[in-house]
Order: sequence, then structure tokens, then C-alpha cells
Amino acid sequence: MRRYVSFLTVCGAFAISSAIAPLEELFSWNQIDYTWPSLEQRQDAISKGTFAPENNLPLGLEKWNDKLFVTVPRWKSGVGSSLNYISLKQPIDKSSFLIPYPSWEANTIPSNKTDLKPDHIISTFRIKSDVCDRLWVMDTGVDDILGSYNVVASPAIVIFDLKTDTLIKRYELKKDDAKDSSFFANIVVDVDKDNCNDAYAYIPDLGGYGIVIYSLASDDSWRVEHNFFHFDPLQGDLTVGGVNFHWTDGVFGIALSNKLENGHRTAFFHSLASTKEFGVCTSILKNKTAATTPGNYYAFKVLGDKGDDSQTSASDFDPNSEVLFFTQLQKDGVACWNTKKVLAPENVALVAEDGERLVFTNDIKLARDEPYLYILSDRMPEFLYGKLDQSKINYRIFRLNVNEAIKGTPCAG
Repeated sequence: MRRYVSFLTVCGAFAISSAIAPLEELFSWNQIDYTWPSLEQRQDAISKGTFAPENNLPLGLEKWNDKLFVTVPRWKSGVGSSLNYISLKQPIDKSSFLIPYPSWEANTIPSNKTDLKPDHIISTFRIKSDVCDRLWVMDTGVDDILGSYNVVASPAIVIFDLKTDTLIKRYELKKDDAKDSSFFANIVVDVDKDNCNDAYAYIPDLGGYGIVIYSLASDDSWRVEHNFFHFDPLQGDLTVGGVNFHWTDGVFGIALSNKLENGHRTAFFHSLASTKEFGVCTSILKNKTAATTPGNYYAFKVLGDKGDDSQTSASDFDPNSEVLFFTQLQKDGVACWNTKKVLAPENVALVAEDGERLVFTNDIKLARDEPYLYILSDRMPEFLYGKLDQSKINYRIFRLNVNEAIKGTPCAG
């Protein structure tokens, strides 16, 4: 306990119970489809194999104003468009087609690298909008990941102006930012509205066990490595939706606390194949010299353990309640933890659970303009290791009122 309090002082104050809140199902699909320019173009894509509906799995989401962004990584060949959105303007169709963003052209794989344009999105897993109305996209640059593994472009951060739907910048990661085993499936943005140029992106490398930091102001990136970024060898055996699999995914989810008195935040992070949560002050990450100095090993702290079978993909921090929400892959749900309390199983609450509709809660995002948590479930283990039944609903997006969700749980007050 003494060590935990000491960490909070450095960077600001900061058996699972259950209080399941009602889920509002917004969208559901047997298969994903898109708003094609024409029916003829869709049929032509199917005949050529550039669109195979059964190979399109939604994975990441983000909400900005009346747009709900949905990513479709190119796990397999035949993905129509990787970066998309759904309009939330009324009326809403539960089986809405995805609209490519910023355009169809930007989501079309170029025939060769010389045809690659700065706004091209080859394959993205997760995205993040910031308080300056920008969308940050981590483009892996790889098509047909599970098949031919076609490297179309270098891994890159692609930033769009959401008000004009135009490209702001494309930044290719440097060679020393990555390893042969690197896989970049997430991006988190640290910025204040009164200084939009002084923005930082934190990109976890789940395969290479590191975090890449990008500074918009200096247009530079650097890589941080630490033991806490590795997977727990005792927590890589998972069973979800009746599918047993073994993963070695390292650092995966990052969520940022409110701004602290010293002007920085706490970065909460975890590996997917782990049940523990860690933290570090962002002053360490944002300082290139400090971040890459081995002497800063002890600046990274163990915050606690979420409990048995609590492996987590995505997490997000609610600035109003200071509650951290995180997916619960083996429990078909979402849980919460009040960051002002010690992280232990008795302080973790399951706030959403459904053995049919929440199989593999792949991503969650808190809305900035309303008290809702958006949740995407997609049965991904069945997609990766088996075959989804295309006659059934496989993919769903929900929203959950965060205030109602934490009421009566250890996450409240």
C-alpha cells in the first residue's frame, strides 16, 4: 500500500462485484457491407475477389459528433474499406452500411507503392479523435495479414481534420521504432485544447513489447521499452465463445487520466495476455531523453491486479468519475475500476455481461459529448480460428450509460 500511495503522490492522486446495467444495442450485422458508389462496382469487386463479405470483421470504434467510426482491419483478403463511419443522424438503421472515410479512393489498395497517396489507409485497427477535432489513425500498412501478409506501406500515423475531412499529416514510423515482431494495433492521443500543436501519440507495440511516442510539434518519434510491456506467461491461455487459443500479446491498452497539477497525466497500461494494470507519468514518455534512459525503470509502477480471467483488450478513462473502463474478454463483458482506489479484485465491478451478444468485447470508447460508453463485440476468435455462421448476428455495437453503470458498485464515489 505504501508503494501505491507513493506513486500517486509523484504523478497526482488517482472477488469481482457485479451491477449489470442495461445495454442499448445500436447496430448489429451478420456481415459487414459498405455504401458502394454503385451496385455494379460492388458486384465487380466480389467477382474480382477484392470484396469478400465474410472476411470483413469490424474491430475498432470512435465517436465524434454525429459520426461513429468503425475500423475493419485487413485480416484476410477482400476487405472493402478499412476506415469507415456510420452517420448517427436520425433515422438510424441497425444494419447500416459503413461509409468509407475520408473517401473510397483513400481506402483502395494501390496497385503499387508509387501510387500510394498521403491520405491512403491500408489497414487500421484502432483510431482516436482528440479535443482539437482531429482523427488519429494508426495504419499498419499490411493487407491480408493472415494470408499473404502483403506489406503495401510502412506503418504510419495518419491525421485528419474532422471538420473538413481533409488530411493534416502522414508520418511514417522510423525504422528503429519497430522490430521484426512489431504489431501496432492501437493509438492514444495526449493533447490540450488550448495548445493543439503540442500533441503526443502513444502507440503500443503488442508484438515487439514497446511503446512508440510521436510528437506532433517536433515531428519526431521514439521507442520506449520496459519489462512491464511483456505478456504474462501464465495468462496467455484464453477461452472465448467456446474457442480456446493462446496469445503472447504484450502491451495493448493505454488510457490517460485527467491532467494533473504538474501538467501531465497518468498513463494506465496493460498487456492483453495479463491481468495486471500498470502506470507511468506521461512526463517520462514525452521526454525523449528520459523515456529512453534505462535509469527510469522505476518510474513505471505496478498498480494492481484485476483478478482471475480478467484479460483486457481496450480500456478508456472517464474524466468525470475518474473511473477506468476495460473489456473483459473471458467474461463476455466490460468492467470498471475507480482509479482513486487500490486496484484489487474487490474494487473491480462487472458493469456489462452477455454470453451471447458480448462475445469478445474488442473495443470500447467513451463519448466526449455524452455520458455513454460505446462497446463493439465481434466474436473475433471464431473468425480467426474457425468460421463464423453468416446466418447469425456476429457483430454488434452498444452504448452504456456510464453513470448508471457504476451506480451501486465499488466504482462509484
